[in-house]
Amino acid sequence: MQRDDIDWKRRADGDTAAQPPRQVRRILRIFRPYRGRLGVVGLLVGASSLVSVASPFLLREILDVAIPDRRTGLLSLLALGLIGIAVMSSVFNVLQTYLSTTVGQRVMHDLRTDVYAKLQRMPLAFFTRTRTGEVQSRIANDIGGMQATVTSTATSLVSNLTGVVAAVVAMLALDWRLTVASLLLLPLFVWVSRRVGRERKRITTQRQAQMAAMSALVTESLSVSGILLGRTMGRADSLTRHFADESERLVELEVRSHMAGRWRMSTIGIVMGAIPALLYWTAGMLVHFGGPGFSIGTLVAFVTLQQGLLRPTVSLLSTGVEMQTSLALFQRIFEYLDLPVDIEEPAHPTGLEHVRGEVRFEHVDFAYGGEDAPATLHGIDLTVPRGTSLAVVGATGSGKTTLGHLVPRLYDVTRGRVTIDGVDVRDLAFDTLSRAVGVVSQETYLFHASVADNLRFAKPDATREELRAATRAAQIHDHIAALPDGYDTLVGERGHRFSGGEKQRLALARTILRDPPVLILDEATSALDTRTERDVQRAVDALSAGRTTITIAHRLSTVRDADQIVVLDGGRIAERGTHAQLLAADGRYAALVRRDARVAAAPGGAQDGTEAPATARAGSAPAPPPAQSGPPADPADAPVP
Repeated sequence: MQRDDIDWKRRADGDTAAQPPRQVRRILRIFRPYRGRLGVVGLLVGASSLVSVASPFLLREILDVAIPDRRTGLLSLLALGLIGIAVMSSVFNVLQTYLSTTVGQRVMHDLRTDVYAKLQRMPLAFFTRTRTGEVQSRIANDIGGMQATVTSTATSLVSNLTGVVAAVVAMLALDWRLTVASLLLLPLFVWVSRRVGRERKRITTQRQAQMAAMSALVTESLSVSGILLGRTMGRADSLTRHFADESERLVELEVRSHMAGRWRMSTIGIVMGAIPALLYWTAGMLVHFGGPGFSIGTLVAFVTLQQGLLRPTVSLLSTGVEMQTSLALFQRIFEYLDLPVDIEEPAHPTGLEHVRGEVRFEHVDFAYGGEDAPATLHGIDLTVPRGTSLAVVGATGSGKTTLGHLVPRLYDVTRGRVTIDGVDVRDLAFDTLSRAVGVVSQETYLFHASVADNLRFAKPDATREELRAATRAAQIHDHIAALPDGYDTLVGERGHRFSGGEKQRLALARTILRDPPVLILDEATSALDTRTERDVQRAVDALSAGRTTITIAHRLSTVRDADQIVVLDGGRIAERGTHAQLLAADGRYAALVRRDARVAAAPGGAQDGTEAPATARAGSAPAPPPAQSGPPADPADAPVP
């Protein structure tokens, strides 16, 4: 992840790693909606532990009374009691496992949904700074890594704690001296487990970061675009070596994670396993030196209890280690949940039932880094009346696309405001704004789904006839109908089964289907050949009737019929007017038109409708206009660039 993204997250809520008590309280709040089920789990766990503790007492009666006194009836009853305890414990364990697993999975579902919903609310700037694989890793690897913690840790904690308390009470009831001898080393064990937990938490943080890096590498290099780039650049072997190096680092971290404190925890198990031998030895020495004796039943019952204490104690210590480790995973999830959302939906949005479509930019400034950063747009004042078209041209980096992004509120203005029908877009509900403004961008995105499903993303309840009408308007219906599966054809990953022009026409059809009163066309026809561009442009013109259209373009052939044209230069409006007015002014726009005409007419020029080279794009440093005595002629008869 990039450093500025990390800093962004740290600003959200401080360093959560330094606030474990606060984290624990927050984790407990996650389980609050399920406290009823957890209460039932606690009762089942407590009942199971108490029932299990009864076994040693029945065993003592068998050894000290039933067998020596040959009381077969009592022996049968006690034996049935032991069997009944085993059955009851098993039933309780199955029920508590079902309930705890259900609660754990619901908690994971809540976390996944909360993180996904939070990411849906993040501004576009966040995704330009964050690798897609990193985002996927947070949802898949980090939340997936918590599965054991959220599904079994709570139950294990209650079960083992109840078992330890019950066993200690029972041991004290049998003999307090043996109990004290059994528990002398317990504080040392707790101290060791806490150290192991802190070590594993640190390694887990490193491991999850490495898994995120690998996920990002896989997402980028194994996408269709990544494969094409890798093979055409001859970097397949290099990418494989890079992946192998990342995987090797993950192997090292996985081994360290599993082995961290393993010897120390094993030592605890060895010591606790040796305690029964020490108890037998202690009991024998007390009898040898004339101390108080123990019945065989009492001694066996006590050792059974102590052995029963061994399992929950070791498990309780291991649970403590796992909980400390899981804090690293929760910390990474909380980092995303605590990200500041720069673009919030208004608490009380302004209603806008019938959108007419007048768009205004009022004294608009915008900077990507906030007010203190260099501004991308300066003092933009524009009015796009209802049902008219505005074309925005200028050099790369002049702020054209940014200007278009302010209308659907992909970014918020730094100063001034953008309005639709006199209402600040910041005062509109997101749903209202998305219905009012449709965007067809230069970068077309299609899902790995059928053509129909991609179109219905704009209107889920659209009929087949509505789909056909939209695709006819976008000049793509005939091509879809000719496919073997028609509208059920899968478009492939990111639409790579379709050409660039076909994808853009599908994107245009998708927007037509949504039928917004305001259209933002950001180089929407840049990948089309001349003939198709003209067809689609006619469709766009027909669609634009009665709608407000803002067209962002490099190629001036798409903008000459606009009601007004704005030339941006360095984020400021350098010129504005109609095509004829700007030609007559003989300024930047006129120079761009003449140059595009020369490029189109030159051998190897953009005769096929593709964009001219970077040196010939609209808004680049214009070549000096040719000397002439009067206003420039309208190059309408020149080859269309």
